[in-house]
Amino acid sequence: MMYISDIKHMPDYFDRYINQCEDGVSILDTLHKSIEEIESMPVEKWKALKDQVYEIGKWTTKDVLQHILDTEKVFTYRILSIARGDKQAMLSFDEDSFANHAYTSRRTLEDLIEEMLLSRKMVIKMFEAFTPEMLHELGNAYNGNRYSALALGFTLVGHQRWHFNIVRDRYFPLLG
Repeated sequence: MMYISDIKHMPDYFDRYINQCEDGVSILDTLHKSIEEIESMPVEKWKALKDQVYEIGKWTTKDVLQHILDTEKVFTYRILSIARGDKQAMLSFDEDSFANHAYTSRRTLEDLIEEMLLSRKMVIKMFEAFTPEMLHELGNAYNGNRYSALALGFTLVGHQRWHFNIVRDRYFPLLG
């Protein structure tokens, strides 16, 4: 079992996501709990928001879900690369460019949620196959920072929670 306290090198910036997770709960249990969080989303509230945004220039809630998905895909590649000993610097990605080319208006909320569940289940299977040594392997970020596969695993869950909290705190009040 690997926990937040087992992260030997806390990555800059991503600590705000990692800190959304509880220490004392293993990475696998944390990933499994994140599936429960997706399954218990208040879908009717998300649907009722439609394309409302809390501020001009912000994403719709479907854009938020797509952003979580896109980030998970990019980070899954990073996690796998690091766990397999790849030492080259990972590429960054432009989240706004991704969002501008995702065309989420063509997708249903249910479709996005289904993809989130499938993606997270795949991540769990990947983590189940990793050894502790693989989880502690350090990789090189695009900006010169270093992070481990373990740290990025907690980052995935914390990133989801971060954005779910934003939707709860900034979007749900729009419903009155």
